[in-house]
Amino acid sequence: VRMYTCGPTVYDNPHLGNLRAFIFQDILRRYLIYKGFRLKHVMNYTDVDDKTIRNALEAKVSLRDYTDRYIQAFETDCRLLNLETPEHRVRATDHIEDMSKMIQGLLEKGHAYEAGGSIYFRISSFPNYGRLSGIDVGGMRAGARVDVDEYNKENVRDFVLWKTGKQGEPCWDSPFGCGRPGWHIECSAMSMKYLGEQFDLHTGGTDLVFPHHENEIAQSEALTGKPFVKTWLHAEHLLLNGQKMSKSIGNLYTLWDIIKKGHKPAPVRYLLASVPYRKQLNFTFDALHQATQSVERLRNFQLRLITERFPAGEDTDLTRRAQETRKQFEEAMDDDLNTARALGAIFDLVREGNTGMDRSRFRQDNTKAFQETLDAWDRLFDILHDDPKRKQQEADLLAEISPAKTASDERVARAGMPATGMTNPGMTNSGMTNAEIDAQLKERESARQAGDFAKADRIRGALSKAGIVIEDTKAGARWKRM
Repeated sequence: VRMYTCGPTVYDNPHLGNLRAFIFQDILRRYLIYKGFRLKHVMNYTDVDDKTIRNALEAKVSLRDYTDRYIQAFETDCRLLNLETPEHRVRATDHIEDMSKMIQGLLEKGHAYEAGGSIYFRISSFPNYGRLSGIDVGGMRAGARVDVDEYNKENVRDFVLWKTGKQGEPCWDSPFGCGRPGWHIECSAMSMKYLGEQFDLHTGGTDLVFPHHENEIAQSEALTGKPFVKTWLHAEHLLLNGQKMSKSIGNLYTLWDIIKKGHKPAPVRYLLASVPYRKQLNFTFDALHQATQSVERLRNFQLRLITERFPAGEDTDLTRRAQETRKQFEEAMDDDLNTARALGAIFDLVREGNTGMDRSRFRQDNTKAFQETLDAWDRLFDILHDDPKRKQQEADLLAEISPAKTASDERVARAGMPATGMTNPGMTNSGMTNAEIDAQLKERESARQAGDFAKADRIRGALSKAGIVIEDTKAGARWKRM
């Protein structure tokens, strides 16, 4: 399978709305591989456009130096969220010659023309323009042109392929003079270089359907005379308080904003993957808190599978349920990546497994079927394995992002308490009484009710080190010794 992903425009840190699209694409690539396909996946970095140039000039640094910092920030976010690396990550500025050759071909075929030193695509030369987005070009005024990289959906005009150089801006030599490519030609040139003139899947956010993807189709098919992409997949917007999360209106959170509030990356990944990609998702901290509880519940169940000793033998009904669940979540994923239904199937299995363990029905030979189903599901969602190596990697990555303490650590420091560990520094692995455990659980619940999830996480972590397993249920938290 040959797949192209429109990557970030690296003029700022990615926000959660951007990351939702990349998590969807990560689950898509994982599921293709899970189903036995070989994958060639290309993702681009838009490191030259109106915004990157403007911001680099304002910062008084080179375009390369400016965009490097945001590429690094994006890749750090990807590692924190356990996003797999595509087979090719490519920068627009490394492919200027490929874009120049493509523009030359469009000029020779009459699909492009020069005006004012810039080169434009002639939309009227491509009768199928608008078939992806449904945009109406009937009222378009002939010869009307747009120079900016983004424009209103009602504003259908010939779009720029090559922009003549301006004083003080980065400039590349070409047969059309010194200048730089327009945004839309970049993805066409890079995708066809690595995947060929026709390929299978093209992904991106729904805001890219028009003009970006519409323009990609027009210039690519006008040049080759062949269908460009077989299937387009677009992730819907992430909302914040009912509004689209967007840099342009300042209505956003970055991953680091969330981490500074005491949250972990795994629940963020879980939450952003929990709603099917074609549906809008409204981000709230209540939803993130629920996602944290869901991740805890899944990890606690896996911990029970690993650490508890069950009677010998097998309950065949439980084994059959584990096998049925695997089929159910695969059927859900086959249905246009219905992640919500896949999650529902797994949580039904976790509930039945916990009930079987509590009622002494669960047997040692049931463990394999349950673990295999959890492992198969986690090959896609990748949130279960909170092992020490991954925790250390996460800590190292967070140190790369910023040396600043989290807000919760600052509150603890002002109170004269240690920034890490339990409020009871005398607790050790040497053993705790039931009363002490109950007191810590009560303190943890108080922290959760107050919204101090960082403190709640520290208490849970310290109890885990002391050999206490916590499971959050609708009736409240329950615990047992390992």
